[in-house]
Amino acid sequence: MQLSNAYFNNRRLETLVENQTTYTLNNAAMHVFETHQQAEQIMLQFDQPVLASMLSGKKIMHLRDHESFNFLPGESLILPSKEIMCIDFPEAKASNPTRCLAMAISEDKIKQMLQVMNETMPKLDGKEWALMDYNFHFTNDIGLYQILQRLLFLFTENHPSKDLFVDNMLSELIVRILQSNERKIYTEKTLEINNSSRLGYIVSFIRENIYQPLSIETLSKKAHMSESHFYRVFKNELGISPVEFINNERIKLAVSLLQDPKRTIKEVFMECGFESRSYFNRVFKRKKNVSPGEYQANVVREKRY
Repeated sequence: MQLSNAYFNNRRLETLVENQTTYTLNNAAMHVFETHQQAEQIMLQFDQPVLASMLSGKKIMHLRDHESFNFLPGESLILPSKEIMCIDFPEAKASNPTRCLAMAISEDKIKQMLQVMNETMPKLDGKEWALMDYNFHFTNDIGLYQILQRLLFLFTENHPSKDLFVDNMLSELIVRILQSNERKIYTEKTLEINNSSRLGYIVSFIRENIYQPLSIETLSKKAHMSESHFYRVFKNELGISPVEFINNERIKLAVSLLQDPKRTIKEVFMECGFESRSYFNRVFKRKKNVSPGEYQANVVREKRY
């Protein structure tokens, strides 16, 4: 993500460690932190729930009840209000500063969006949408990336209607984060929830039968729903279509199988449930930015060294 020229033209660099530039609107405050020298055990805390997203450089995060982890560009972290962060900056320097966006969102705005989602996007299992798992660390998908880039521009723009613009973007941001969190729950905890959740059962069925043809018709029958209703509920809860979810799972399996240099590309795409090599190649390249053959060759080359 890129900071705007307006940000660099107007910000003041008053300290080399966690220099803070803040923009405050009705339902959110955007803080941009810059660190230009190595530092350790810097403490940070916010009074509202926060989406932190790395822009450049590297942090090591230490959170309550969590193992320490690297926080890198393209990743985000959801934090509750009053959460104390302890942060190290092992690589920060003047020529390569660490920059991080922290978006503090009002709890009233989050509650408002939860109410809208529960009224218009009811969950399959009848449970209500609720606050996401806090300390949820994830990689931004393209939708979140574009929203955050837009917010970086809007907060620094001198426009009389920017409060309205930002408020609309915050609504979409909250929905997408909750859907991302739901995907994480269903993909990481499927075995724990599939007995009590129809959608959990479907996710489990997909993963156990990934090598077979999987259609919306088949999955909707398994869920005892019409095709249109199943498609709508699945996408509302997980933020992606059933076909996108299936392809994501198949590509994860393909990445694992391609670690073996003895496997042919044909064996891999057939074991992953793709019907043709051309479709497999197209989906794989879209997800990984290289072809399956290039990916396998890179793996072999790395293992040699």
